Formats: sequence, structure tokens, C-alpha cells
Amino acid sequence: MIFMLKHKKKRMTISPPVIIAGSFFSLIVVGTCLLMLPFATTTPITWIDALFVVTSATTVTGLSVFDPGATLTLFGELVLLFLIQCGGIGLMTFAVALLILLGKKIGLQNRIYLQESFSQQSIGGIVKLTKLILLFVLTVESIAIVILTLHWLPIYGLEDAFYYSLFHVVSAFNNAGFSLFPDNLMGFTGDPIVNFILSSLFVIGGLGFVVVVDIYKKKSIRAWSLHTKMMVVGTIAMNLFATIILFLLEYNNDRTIGTMGFWEKGFTSYFNAVTPRTAGFNMVDYGQMEDPSLLFTMFLMFVGGGSASTASGIKLTTFIVIILATFAFLRSRDEPELFRRTIRKEVIIRSLAISTISLAVIFFFTFMLTISERIPLLPLVFEVFSAFGTVGLTMGVTGDLTPVGEILISIVMFIGRIGPLTLFFILTKPKKTHYRYPYDPVFTG
Repeated sequence: MIFMLKHKKKRMTISPPVIIAGSFFSLIVVGTCLLMLPFATTTPITWIDALFVVTSATTVTGLSVFDPGATLTLFGELVLLFLIQCGGIGLMTFAVALLILLGKKIGLQNRIYLQESFSQQSIGGIVKLTKLILLFVLTVESIAIVILTLHWLPIYGLEDAFYYSLFHVVSAFNNAGFSLFPDNLMGFTGDPIVNFILSSLFVIGGLGFVVVVDIYKKKSIRAWSLHTKMMVVGTIAMNLFATIILFLLEYNNDRTIGTMGFWEKGFTSYFNAVTPRTAGFNMVDYGQMEDPSLLFTMFLMFVGGGSASTASGIKLTTFIVIILATFAFLRSRDEPELFRRTIRKEVIIRSLAISTISLAVIFFFTFMLTISERIPLLPLVFEVFSAFGTVGLTMGVTGDLTPVGEILISIVMFIGRIGPLTLFFILTKPKKTHYRYPYDPVFTG
């Protein structure tokens, strides 16, 4: 008698947050190894320095412990550019793009990963959405490269103008902030073309791919989703408000914009207002800015850009939801409303969780850095906010970090890019309970 035993193999399913975090981590490991190749740099660099810069590029931050234009060879710069592009649109999106080009079928698991990457409610039409996003990215970057190449053509010649345009357009659209110029973009202060093209790129990139597709599909503003309306109106309001504030605060500061003409001050103030939304380029020395301007810039870096975008931070919609919830409470309303739509309590709780965890991460790593570094507190706090928001702005202390400090800042950049809630879901196993304990009053305020 022969017994046929069937063994049921249990498939190990890995959650999308783990896959997303793992893809970024894998990209960092591979990128670090590539940057350590002898022909990737003009002068030898340490493994810690390579890890720091690769993490900064993959998380589209822009902080660097050395001058990329002087230290990296053409190969090293192209590695950096590839990491920036992959980090901006997401490695999973990049991988699916390759499958689409090869004519391969996109499986259910990959569709779920894309759904998580773009913060979609369902997987229906997710592949079509990915195609639209990739087409949009290529179109916008191509147009910007052509315009910037023509603008820089008389200065650098065709070959260099094209290469500089390619690098800075990709860096700007993905909100990376890396530059091949030793002083970043300070040499182009007041240049309206460079200012407008690059700032437009990281504003569009920071809006979020889902918002762009929603605007493209729905010609009427009334048909836009609530998320799109919040992002568009919020971005315009925030950028305008930030421009005015920084213009007034720095107006008489001769170390930044004080010696410029009125319109040049306006251009530069606008650029300084939108770049903290995780872009990282700078046209002034942030180490010379007034303290109120620095504090306000840290606030902008903390808020960041839009969900499912190249930007980080707690996200603009998260900030708006918290503000609306506060006003709803003051007006004795159960749920906040905006544009004749009601925001669910689950969204409010999620927003509060994101903000709380983000502040906890910033406080913890700032505390750790005050122990490991011998750097004044304000520049150190500024560096942590910049790393968490994957902005890339600095008061000039990045190169002074110790190896321990570089590792700590690298971890902050990684957390900032994958998101605090993603990290929380990876470290814990949330379970929904089907019961509730009795209510008991708690006094607050």
C-alpha cells in the first residue's frame, strides 16, 4: 500500500512596505560598491563617505561630504544620476518600466507594490497609471533639458551644456539637490531661466505623480479629487506665503540678498521658498541667513511636498489635515470639511501618527548627534531636519561630521525617504482587534 503525501508549501508573503524599504536598501548597497570602484572617483574616498553620498542620492536628499563635480569621474557622476532617478520615481516603478519595455506581463504582486508606492486605494488601472507617470517624467525632463541646454550653450559649449542640463534637470525633478558646480547654484543667483526651469521642476515633482495624472485626466477643476485640490491650492498658498516671509526676513541681510536689486531679491526669495520643499538646491549661503529665516526653513523642510511624489517630509496634505482638524475641534465639529468634502477620522489619526513619529525621529537623532558631534546646536538641528525631509540644504557642517555622525544622518535620510509609518509597519506587526474596552475620561489641555 502506497501512501501519497502531499505537502502544502506555505508561500511567504512579504508586505509592500518591506519590499519598498528593501529596494531602497539594495540600491544603496549596490551604489556604494559602484562608487568605491577605483575609476568612480578622482581621489580615494572612504566607505563611510561613499555610503553617505549614495544614501543621499538614493533618498534624493542632496547632502554630500565632498564636492561631486570635483571628486567623481564621469562614471561616478552617472552612477549618482542613476541613483537619483531610481530613488525619485522608486525602484519598483523602474523595474516595472523595464518589464513593460520587454513586453512582460505585470503580475498581481508587482501591481500591489505599485499600489503601495503610489498610495492608491486599489490596483485597478495601476499599470496604466505607471505608464502615464513614466511618459510624463520623460516628457518633462526632456523639455527642460532642451531649454537649459540652449540657455547654457554660449557659456559651456554644446557637450558640457547638454551634460550639465541633463544632470541638473534629473536632480531637480527628483528633488535631489545635487549639483556639479562647487557652489551649487549660487553662481546663477538672479538668473531667471535657471531659476524658473529648476524651481518649476521640483515644484512639479513635489506635487506628486497622482496629482499630475488627475489634472491631466480631468479637465474641469471641479472634477479633481480632494487630494489634488488640497495639493494644488496648498502648494500655491505655501509657496507664496514662504516667498513673502523670506523676502521680508532677508531683505536687509547683506550676506544673502541684501545687496541685490528688488526683482533679483524676489527671484531668489522665491527659489529659497520652494527649495526647502525637499529640493536641496541653494542660491545663497544658508550659514549666513538670519535665525528666523533658518527656523522658518526648517518648518518648510518638515512639511515637505506631496504623497507619491519625489518629495519627503510629513507631506503637505498631512499638515493641512492637522490644521483642518484643529479648526474643526475649535468649531465643535466631529470631522473637518474642505471643498464640500468630509475628511475621515482615520485620515486625521494617520496624520497625527505621521507627525508624532516624525518629530520623535528628529528629536532622537538630534539628541544622538549632540553626543557624537562637536557642532553648534542650530546647524546640527538644521542638518537633521534637512536629512529627514530629504532636502539637502545645510549650514555648511556636512563635511565636519564624524563617521558616526555620517551614519546617523544616513539613517535619518533613509527613514525620511521610506516614510516614518513604513518604518513603523516594518518594525511592528499591527493587528486589528475586534473588541473595545469601556470608555473612561482622560483630562487633557
